[in-house]
Amino acid sequence: MSNIWDFAWLIIEAFMFIVYLFVLFHIFGDLFRNQEMSGIRKAIWVIGLILPVPFVALIYILCHGRGMAQRQQQMLERMKSDTDSYIRQVAAKSPAEQISDAKALLDAGTISADEFAKLKAKALA
Repeated sequence: MSNIWDFAWLIIEAFMFIVYLFVLFHIFGDLFRNQEMSGIRKAIWVIGLILPVPFVALIYILCHGRGMAQRQQQMLERMKSDTDSYIRQVAAKSPAEQISDAKALLDAGTISADEFAKLKAKALA
């Protein structure tokens, strides 16, 4: 590197390359998430994205951009509903169930009597 401008250009190129990789990972995730596209079309897109063909990622985004956003939104909604149902399932334990779980841990020797008393008090509170 002969001067500061070469270094600045290197930084810009590295940044653009990293952005391109993020876009490719997002496209690959969308390709394999897409239930409507056939396997052959997916394979053609993967080959086109791997080969250094200019603007293939841009073409994919232009062709499938709206669907990408919808699939991403559906995935986020599914993840949120799964998380909410898990939280409801875990939080739905009655105090008696919590105490019996703590008693099983005490009987197994996993927790001490003091820890059992704390868990029992917490369940009854």
